[in-house]
Amino acid sequence: MSTEERIERNFFARDKEEQQAFLEQTWCDHCQEADLGMSNPLEYEQEGTIFVEGTCNRCGQPVYTELTDDDI
Repeated sequence: MSTEERIERNFFARDKEEQQAFLEQTWCDHCQEADLGMSNPLEYEQEGTIFVEGTCNRCGQPVYTELTDDDI
């Protein structure tokens, strides 16, 4: 278990096109399908990695996107 706290970030500070890409380009472990979309995005940083977490538009389960240097 990580002892480093999550640092909240403002997802909505990103430009609209970037937000839309993160909301559409998802992978749901529950549905086992890509690009179902996410709602209720929350962006945070933990242990130096940035994540966008939300809810799968199809099944309502949590979905996570880990941002790489290419995404930032």
